[in-house]
Amino acid sequence: MSKLPDEAFRDTIATIDAEGKRRFIFPKKPSGRFYDYRKWVSYFLLLILIANPFIKINGNQFMMFNVLERRFNLFGFPFWPQDFYLFVISMIVGVVFVILFTVIFGRIFCGWICPQTIFLEMVFRRIEFWIEGDRGAQIRLEKQDWDADKIRKKALKWSIFLIISFFIANVFLAYLISSDELLKMIYEGPENHISTLISLFIFTGVFYFIFAWFREQVCIIACPYGRLQGVLLDNKSINVAYDFVRGEKETGRAKFNKQEDRSTTGKGDCIDCKQCVHVCPTGIDIRNGTQLECINCTACIDECDTIMETVGLPKGLIRYASEDEIEKNSKFQFTTRMKGYTAVLFILIGILVGLLFLRTEVEAVFLRLPGQLFEHKGENISNIYTFKVLNKTNKDFNAIHFKLVGIKGTLKVVGEQEMKVPKQGMKSGTVFIEINKYLLESDKTKLEIEVFDGDKKIETSKTSFLSPRSFD
Repeated sequence: MSKLPDEAFRDTIATIDAEGKRRFIFPKKPSGRFYDYRKWVSYFLLLILIANPFIKINGNQFMMFNVLERRFNLFGFPFWPQDFYLFVISMIVGVVFVILFTVIFGRIFCGWICPQTIFLEMVFRRIEFWIEGDRGAQIRLEKQDWDADKIRKKALKWSIFLIISFFIANVFLAYLISSDELLKMIYEGPENHISTLISLFIFTGVFYFIFAWFREQVCIIACPYGRLQGVLLDNKSINVAYDFVRGEKETGRAKFNKQEDRSTTGKGDCIDCKQCVHVCPTGIDIRNGTQLECINCTACIDECDTIMETVGLPKGLIRYASEDEIEKNSKFQFTTRMKGYTAVLFILIGILVGLLFLRTEVEAVFLRLPGQLFEHKGENISNIYTFKVLNKTNKDFNAIHFKLVGIKGTLKVVGEQEMKVPKQGMKSGTVFIEINKYLLESDKTKLEIEVFDGDKKIETSKTSFLSPRSFD
């Protein structure tokens, strides 16, 4: 009968010692086929992440999250405050997709796609390995007195970290205020944009703190997705998992001895070398089962496969597998829960696509002036409205005017009758509408107002017209 891993293996996280103080993790430099795949994926995603705010489609920034002005761009589509519902739906689609992905593949997003992991493992840690050496050298350097060699290495590392953090802060700021504003600040000089410069320094400090000190604790302590994982995973989810059936067998783990035949001794294939523990960037022992801190980075898979190959045992002792596959040797099944998430995802995508097609490039709103009733002007009834015309396009409208349709009446704009609305801009004002009282069939008549740019109709807006209940 297979021996299960010890369930009471620990009562604390790897980054905290027995006294509750911070314990720094010094992972071994990973290598192997999965690590090579991760490097290519990471560098590709880094390129996209850095280029996104500087790419434009139809004049719109490819990705922008301007929370101050409530303007967002997703894949070149601009979302204004009036389109916020579309942005919310698109975010919900993203969340449901991540949930579905987690239910099937576990926390693979964290190890392969998350910007925090990519920057930490593929940028900052690689610089650390280059300057301070591998795990053993880093531990020795940490215990070493502050002599010239340690000061030189630490100062070089921290200086490079600070420069990279400053660069990341600039990219992050380009997402928030737009790349145009960022470049404008650079061209005009920081002295003319003190508030933006202060924000840049704050972001630099935050990123430096995260990648130089807080590090993997973002994944373990701060990230809500790690907590969500515990709710979403089940025995059928595919994770980076230790095959305890093969690794423990009848008598459990044992150190490797080339003189014995493990198939006859009942010893498991795990030789207890602890290399999977040493290479883990969050400091866990994968042999103790699925854990909150595991980010599915596959470093333990590469390390274990290398050891298995060295001692002449089959690879795959640690691999991508579900708990049911390991314990019951059952194949992957698309469960009812997975089907439910998939159905919800497709419904949300369908709603989002439909709303995107219905979304107009120009939005005009006519609202009756608050606190104002109708006014008698001879045989006419007059109502006063405020209007807003929002231009979501990247071209200027130079001759905006309105026309009342469906009922005979007059529409007078206060001020210029033809207005200019700049690209990505808005125009507001006041308008009077007068209608003969005998044409009004109720005290609240629905009106349609067409918006033209020159001779071209660009939008139709609806509003209501108030009048007396009777004209006796």
